[in-house]
Amino acid sequence: MLFGKLLPREGNFFEMFNQHAEHIVEAARAFSQLVANYNDPHLRDKYNQDVDNAEHAADRVTQEVNRLIHKTFITPIDREQIHSLINTMDDVADLIQDSAETMALYDVRVMTDEITRLTDLSLKCCERLRDAVKLLDKITDQRTAEAALKTCEEIDRLESDADRVMRAAMSKLFREEPDVREVIKLKAIYELLETITDKCEDVANLIEGIVLENS
Repeated sequence: MLFGKLLPREGNFFEMFNQHAEHIVEAARAFSQLVANYNDPHLRDKYNQDVDNAEHAADRVTQEVNRLIHKTFITPIDREQIHSLINTMDDVADLIQDSAETMALYDVRVMTDEITRLTDLSLKCCERLRDAVKLLDKITDQRTAEAALKTCEEIDRLESDADRVMRAAMSKLFREEPDVREVIKLKAIYELLETITDKCEDVANLIEGIVLENS
């Protein structure tokens, strides 16, 4: 592909996007397992550590991309697009880690059905994000560009689903939970999990812009 031929090996931004997206999925899957096994302290610690490891790996990729933006003479897409994409992707990984840390700091004792549903939607969003990112280096092909846009639409729908789940969760929480401390804890968790899907939608919007400008 033309983009690939123009780039030095060191500046393969598309490959680094793919690496970062895989780390996001690793973090999301580890968080999903954390929620699923929350009653087991040993597994809880293990999956917390897995989330941290994935987030740290994503940070390293982000740092490398930001370094190479300034060193690579010819970039495959606009430098500002590269910067915005990798840093918004990194926000997704950060939010997953924040969610795990908040559960530990707030000493959340029980996983509600709403946490489970929001976690599942967050994981699906992250997986679709990865799928869209994988297509970026081939978007000069019309079918690939259309597939990338379709995947971004799927992320938008998942984010809308998460909005609905969170609104219902908040309504139930304020109606049924008598303990003010639990209300504060669960409200924070619900908002963080929904923000993961919001940030995935932000990434999808950036990808849509890249596709439309470069396909």
